Amino acid sequence: MAFNDLLKQVGGVGRFQVIQVTLVLVPLLLMASHNTLQNFTAAIPAHHCRPPASANLSQDEGLEAWLPRDSQGRPEACLRFTSPQHGPPSPNGTEANSTEATEPCADGWVYDHSTFPSTIVSEWNLVCSRRALRQLGQSLFMAGVLLGAMVFGYLADRLGRRKVLILNYLQTAVSGTCAAYAPNFPIYCAFRLLSGMSLASISLNSMTLNVEWMPIHTRAHVGTLIGYVYSLGQFLLAGLAYAVPHWRHLQLLVSAPFFAFFIYSWFFIESARWYSSSGRLGLTLKALQRVAQINGKQEEGAKLSMEVLRTSLQKELTTGKSQASAMELLRCPALRHLFLCLSLLWFATSFAYYGLVMDLQGFGVSIYLIQVIFGAVDLPAKLLCFLVINFLGRRPAQMASLLLAGICILVNGVIPQDYTILRTSLAVLGKGCLAASFTCIFLYTGELYPTMIRQTGLGMGSTMARVGSIVSPLVSMTAELYPSLPLFIYGTIPVAASAATALLPETLGQPLPDTVEDLESRRKGKSRRPQRDQQKQMVPLQASAQEKNGL
Repeated sequence: MAFNDLLKQVGGVGRFQVIQVTLVLVPLLLMASHNTLQNFTAAIPAHHCRPPASANLSQDEGLEAWLPRDSQGRPEACLRFTSPQHGPPSPNGTEANSTEATEPCADGWVYDHSTFPSTIVSEWNLVCSRRALRQLGQSLFMAGVLLGAMVFGYLADRLGRRKVLILNYLQTAVSGTCAAYAPNFPIYCAFRLLSGMSLASISLNSMTLNVEWMPIHTRAHVGTLIGYVYSLGQFLLAGLAYAVPHWRHLQLLVSAPFFAFFIYSWFFIESARWYSSSGRLGLTLKALQRVAQINGKQEEGAKLSMEVLRTSLQKELTTGKSQASAMELLRCPALRHLFLCLSLLWFATSFAYYGLVMDLQGFGVSIYLIQVIFGAVDLPAKLLCFLVINFLGRRPAQMASLLLAGICILVNGVIPQDYTILRTSLAVLGKGCLAASFTCIFLYTGELYPTMIRQTGLGMGSTMARVGSIVSPLVSMTAELYPSLPLFIYGTIPVAASAATALLPETLGQPLPDTVEDLESRRKGKSRRPQRDQQKQMVPLQASAQEKNGL
């Protein structure tokens, strides 16, 4: 395959790659913040019923006369007495209160604003009988991520990575800003759904655009770098939320910068690989020559011509002019094999990840410290993942991360509840393994699918991940049948999915496939080097350029 040689000819990893990769990665910092933003904007402050407007607290011996106590002796959050109760409360808070009439909070609630001055919960009273609405906002955001992965993944293969990224930056900026000024909860949810759609596409297109401009030996570095940027975004959110605790201000703070990303994204250069796979040879030549100029390789870029590209990319031009549709993932045997295996990996990773995140809420520390811990766990895990995928391969890294994560969760299910430190340590280790699995599967999926359907394949994989994240909370309900049953389910799925990795080919050191024929050749174990050498002989101009650069 000649495209990797063309990238080396125009500079390999040069000034252009460094600049564009950096500019594409910066928005991912705030994308990570958006994904977990509702941990802070929808935080539930301590609250209790507001006394009736006619109540005279000075005569009623204070607010306590109106508040029943729960079994722990704390004021009830959703009930109040129908009339003030005089005298000292029962020591355990149950005997005296049990005989008095109570009613729901007809006059609203009083919130503790010491930690969170304002959240969507306190502003729209998403507590007690309305507490399910709080989760609705996050569920709609995840539904938007699912829709965005499907819709924009397809559009990116049709229209190009750059155009879709530009649109997504603008959509995120507008929808996120509008959510900050939403006058009511339904409008807030609608804009959160739109934000989820665009953010899913930003994640996928950022990976694809960067990988398609990088030579083979640097793709793992880019994939790992993206994973680290996401982890740093979790640290950033903790700092921003601590500095700006008001939910509207925080929502605006993580959304407004996307207007700047939208402006500078017009300077991105579209993937030349995508141009060639869609049969646009003139645009391919123009993009390569522009990159050569930025990288200081003007002479090498000038030696490229339509004839050189037509000869070098002969197979891509004859087989890749028509973009494949999503249905090809099921119709074509080679693509169907990849789709089924990768769908299981995406689903298992996301399913177990969100199951563990829900279980990690038991830390007895502040919500800001929890956010930092979540990010800190990922750092060593992703470093180890980078070393494994770079030296041993993608397949061993993917299999080991899922298998180890599943084992940690399963062992956690049989450890008694009293062993808090051990259970927490296993949960943190499992979460780190799943973070490594996410890093690997993004890179692995992009390297397995051919260029003609790569973004659609990534979009379908992300869709399966979103299905996993939606199903995961439902599994926690099985704890009513048996307390450890959710952990057994969360652990079994990644262990079973790790076996599917053995059915996938290794991509370490392999050129990116452009067509289904490339997949078939890889699957049958045919070497592409003789064909590549023959192509080089047919293009003496390109060969001389490579000899000059010692490649």
